[in-house]
Amino acid sequence: MNIIVLNGSPKGQTSVTMQYVHYLQKQLPQHTWEIVDIAQRLCSLERDQAAFDRVIAQVRAADGVLWAFPLYVCLVHGNYKRFIELIWERGAADAFRGKHTASLSTSIHFFDHTAHAYIRAICDDLDMRYVGAFAADMNDLFDAAMRDQLARFGERLVAAIAADAPAAKIYRPVARREFAYRPAAPAEAVPLGGKRVTILTDAAPDQTNLLGMIERLRASWAGEVEVVNLREVDIAGGCLGCLRCAYDNTCAYAGKDGFTPFYEAKLKGADIIVYAATVVDRYFSSLWKTFFDRSFYNTHTPTLMGKQFALLISGPWSQMDTLREIMQTYAEWQRMNLAGAVTDEYAESAEMDALLQSLAANLARDAQTGYVAPRTFLGVGGMRIFRDEIWGRLRAMFRADHLAYKRMGVYDFPQRDWRVRLQNAVLAPLLGVRKVREMFNSRMKEGMVQPYQKLLR
Repeated sequence: MNIIVLNGSPKGQTSVTMQYVHYLQKQLPQHTWEIVDIAQRLCSLERDQAAFDRVIAQVRAADGVLWAFPLYVCLVHGNYKRFIELIWERGAADAFRGKHTASLSTSIHFFDHTAHAYIRAICDDLDMRYVGAFAADMNDLFDAAMRDQLARFGERLVAAIAADAPAAKIYRPVARREFAYRPAAPAEAVPLGGKRVTILTDAAPDQTNLLGMIERLRASWAGEVEVVNLREVDIAGGCLGCLRCAYDNTCAYAGKDGFTPFYEAKLKGADIIVYAATVVDRYFSSLWKTFFDRSFYNTHTPTLMGKQFALLISGPWSQMDTLREIMQTYAEWQRMNLAGAVTDEYAESAEMDALLQSLAANLARDAQTGYVAPRTFLGVGGMRIFRDEIWGRLRAMFRADHLAYKRMGVYDFPQRDWRVRLQNAVLAPLLGVRKVREMFNSRMKEGMVQPYQKLLR
């Protein structure tokens, strides 16, 4: 079998992910694993149509496709995302149709499931036959049992190709609605009380719905509102994956483009942040993905804590389960308050006007009161992965995170709670006595609410 491996790492062959592919090559030498460095070569593939066509010809000639990538902010790298966009823009989708495919990632398991869900949705849209995902920890290759599972994963892909096995799709085709938004001027403007607003977008001149939503929201406020278009921000390139920022948050692009000064001034300096984007395939545009990737110069440290956050979306937002989860995760990890999202799916301009006016009022009010909704599992669980990794194996490399986590009190390990440890040391043996346990159980419900009732009194 000839398997084409689409490499999603900007580091090319020096990526950790490719070492897992090399292991598959060694374990299944009777098959060809042809690696194409997509993310690293994206600029040439986009600029040179012939180079892009050669990659598509390799896909067309292959028996199967392996999407192999490291995680970049809950998804694939921005360059990989751009390649996926080019598949449709250049009419190359037919080269993927009917081919068996699988996805392989390496990460520390921070929302790797959303990256695989995105790739699977793309494969369904391309009418491919998806075999499965292998979400590896970056160090799993050193574990004999995990190496064995990786080999089995490769065998499953090959077996599916050999058997011409069918595969069920789980993502329905995206249904887009044609609708022209005609905003009306607001009856009154909501006072911002001195709070600063940044609306960040990538809107092109022909994206009139999104531009209309931006203008309608801006007109809903009386105060300082700045609209920044990512197309006008000086971004020299995507994240290099070099980790130079890990020591002191200094990006490799420092002094070479304007991304860091833009982020520091326009986002960190705002009280209310609104992202205005158009749905492109199953995410936002690759330019937005590059924005999130480049924001990693702050590494794993939240930098927008306490800010109000909202989304303006043009496109089928309600059909984007994975994207909605990623945006909620982003807000909760940053410890912002996600006030809501307004989309142009409603197909009623008056309803959109009312929703935008309400969103403006909610953002202004919550900015004044300092309201931030409690985090769910997405924010709590995700941050604990970072907490444990930075305390442990990543501490020496990610010095900036370690110092920030100490300062922010992120190292809230349960074994440091001496009150709970003492309680467990006394209570656990007592509950081993049957009569004590029966008495405890009989009073369980009342005992659980007693501290709360005392507080309420």
